[in-house]
Amino acid sequence: GWKPVVLTVAACCAALIPLVYFLVPERPAAVGLRSYGSTHDDQPAPPAAGNPFTAAISNLVRAARTRAFWFLFATFFICGFTTNGLVGTHLIAFCGDHGIVEVQAAGLLALMGFFDLFGTTLSGWLTDRFDPRKLLFLYYGLRGLSLIYLPYSDFSLASLSVFAVFYGLDWIATVPPTVRIANEAFGDKNAPLVFGWVVAGHQLGAACAAFFAGFMRSAQGDYLQAFMIAGATGIIAAVLSLMITRRPAQPMLAAA
Repeated sequence: GWKPVVLTVAACCAALIPLVYFLVPERPAAVGLRSYGSTHDDQPAPPAAGNPFTAAISNLVRAARTRAFWFLFATFFICGFTTNGLVGTHLIAFCGDHGIVEVQAAGLLALMGFFDLFGTTLSGWLTDRFDPRKLLFLYYGLRGLSLIYLPYSDFSLASLSVFAVFYGLDWIATVPPTVRIANEAFGDKNAPLVFGWVVAGHQLGAACAAFFAGFMRSAQGDYLQAFMIAGATGIIAAVLSLMITRRPAQPMLAAA
């Protein structure tokens, strides 16, 4: 049944807590290094004070007055729409419509998860060296085109494997550039809270896609329109990424 699987995953996550706490440094200075590209020692932001709920809401209110926040929110909404919501939820059923058994289709998701490790790491390396907006344009654009292509593929082992490898590399590759843009726009102190709200947009997008694709499948009998529309949103996210200004936003004072 599903209970042993859930308990195993929960135990593995719990086992990581002490490893992260004791072995993962908080910042480069903790291991005697500077941030990549920095010419001076890092000065950590002072710890937040006051009510954390108030700080979260006040940062949202201030961030919502900027275009950068809404561009980041919209692109991450589409990120969740095209990953967790669409592919993560409906790929197995989509493959089933083309005669592929559930175990084989689930293997494609596992393959995506494996290559996601490499894609996200590589994306972090690229984000340190190139314009994050252009990286997001590339990631979202190629993601959108791949979703438009998939319904018209022959659903052979080769084509699905290529799709799974590419989508795995691209799955969370959007995170490092998005974090960097948030840091540049809102500052090291406020960016984590702002990024938390951007991630809420990701989860909202995932929920919308999970419902939308299921509704379209029930209404039309296939996933064609769902994947085409999702692919179009990827193209939209690519364009929005280039519209994000890299000029820092007005300083946002920390909430009391």
